[in-house]
Amino acid sequence: MRLSAQGIFGLALILVVAAAGLVSLFWTPLNPLGINLGARLQPPSMQNLFGTDEFGRDVFSRAMVGARTSLLISLMSVGFAVVLGTFVGIAAGYSRGFVDRILMLGTNALLAFPGVLLALGIIIIFGASIPGLVLALGLSYAPSVIRVVRSTVLSLRQREFIEASRVIGNSEGYTMLAHVLPNCIVPVIVLGTSMFGWVILLESALSFLGVGIAPPAPTWGNMLSGGRAFLESAPWLGIAPGVCITLTLLGINLFGDALRDRYDPRMERA
Repeated sequence: MRLSAQGIFGLALILVVAAAGLVSLFWTPLNPLGINLGARLQPPSMQNLFGTDEFGRDVFSRAMVGARTSLLISLMSVGFAVVLGTFVGIAAGYSRGFVDRILMLGTNALLAFPGVLLALGIIIIFGASIPGLVLALGLSYAPSVIRVVRSTVLSLRQREFIEASRVIGNSEGYTMLAHVLPNCIVPVIVLGTSMFGWVILLESALSFLGVGIAPPAPTWGNMLSGGRAFLESAPWLGIAPGVCITLTLLGINLFGDALRDRYDPRMERA
């Protein structure tokens, strides 16, 4: 697969953030949870690259662990949304009729709620844990996948190779899995890449509002929230997680745009 220079740059940003998260599993410069009141609110230095917070904890180490947490939650949420949305979209588009109406009724009901409000409601029910966040974020974005997959299946349903599969006696389930599903993979991959950035942003927003992963476990969102009271005296507390979120979203958007340009036939014609 050949990508543009922007796509390669975006992929490099994603890999750097992912590498920081993976390295934090085994090593961080300092203990991200270690409290040192004698070193509280220290500016960036060689010992503390991103400075220290109000409890003397190393912000760089916490940002590394926050990358791991945010990426893990986002990957699981996108995976859940893609799997659920793909199979529901295939079932709706291929079955048509009553099944299609019922499934799309539920999908449109979920779309009626703004993503943040829907996620907040689900978190209130299931709690602000990693499983609760994954369920909330996954259900918030699954309708987008359902609609994309359904529209793709509707365009495939009357194609010759689908009719040929029916004529030779293949079951409807086999036809959907063997012939319809593979043709939905590319648009789902492109959508999932863009969705990954949306999920990171929403997860950070929920943590910022205090309904995500609770402190002292670091995430970029709760680091931003904790730094609000010190923006004048210690601006690095807001700058560090904000830059991490910005660079990650930039990388995902550039890489997603490159994938769209590579695989979207409409972009290829343009």
